[in-house]
Amino acid sequence: MIKTSIVILNWNGKQYLKQFLPSVIKYTDKRDTEIVVADNGSTDDSLDFLKSEFPDIKLIELKKNYGFAEGYNKALQQVEAEFYILLNSDVEVDENWEQALIDVLEKNPTVAAVMPKIRSFHEKENFEYAGAAGGFIDQYGYPFCRGRILDKIEKDEGQYDQLTEVFWATGACLAIRAELFHDLHGFDSFFFAHMEEIDLCWRLKNKGYKIMFTPESSVFHVGGGSLPNEHPYKLFLNFRNNLILLYKNLPGKNLVPILFSRMILDGIAAIKYLLSLKPIHFYVVLKAHFSFYKAIRKYREFRKVNQEYNKTYPTQVFKGSMIVSYYLKGKKKFNQLGL
Repeated sequence: MIKTSIVILNWNGKQYLKQFLPSVIKYTDKRDTEIVVADNGSTDDSLDFLKSEFPDIKLIELKKNYGFAEGYNKALQQVEAEFYILLNSDVEVDENWEQALIDVLEKNPTVAAVMPKIRSFHEKENFEYAGAAGGFIDQYGYPFCRGRILDKIEKDEGQYDQLTEVFWATGACLAIRAELFHDLHGFDSFFFAHMEEIDLCWRLKNKGYKIMFTPESSVFHVGGGSLPNEHPYKLFLNFRNNLILLYKNLPGKNLVPILFSRMILDGIAAIKYLLSLKPIHFYVVLKAHFSFYKAIRKYREFRKVNQEYNKTYPTQVFKGSMIVSYYLKGKKKFNQLGL
């Protein structure tokens, strides 16, 4: 069995493959690592391009667009390796990016997954929105990062250059033990896309494993390649999946008060959209909540089984409201939160 498989999930991303796949090939140690592109039912000419320009790259052809979550689940069922590195097609890598990730996993068996420093491809001195220097959440489920809180993105000045345990690692570049990925049945396919990696990391932490960030590996991410942040479908997935994330993983004593608080906060967000003359976004929030209510029955059994594990919040949860800290207390940088 090969040691490491770098698996790139592609959907209509020929331009990114053309631009960034060469850097992956250049900076990958091919002695014990393979590069795999899993095509998620692309309708552009990605497949013809790969077969013509990169005939040595292993190619997995999925029949349709299964989304990020199920797309990776189906692809990784066809990949045998000790470690997986899930890599977005719009990521440029640099020297030693791969080995630095694998070193963390090899040196500590309690580490389930690890992510690199994620910086912006377009503004290379800045962190990138989707991951930055490691992900966290507050007690109400709002995700943020070292180097990025809401829309405030920090310049990378080495302030987070420490090997650090984090709450979640971004799916843009995620190294994970293959055995654990399959033991936990991979990503939750119902999520389709967005927050599935946070859910997986929370489940891993509930099992006693660590999620790490290492500054020894660094990549550059374009970001927003699939859907812009304010796209209605992206908003729907983020609102719905965040509620499902909480329902699945919250400790029993926190479930009702936190979900009730989130309903109030989401209601405020919906009203804000309406007052801002964004009726479609208002409707999206309502639709996300109704979709969540319908999904509760699906997840009841999961909660019963997992009550054995999710009895307390992991230590990397901010015991407060990141929204309140940001807007009312003016704390717009991670190192101001006291985590």
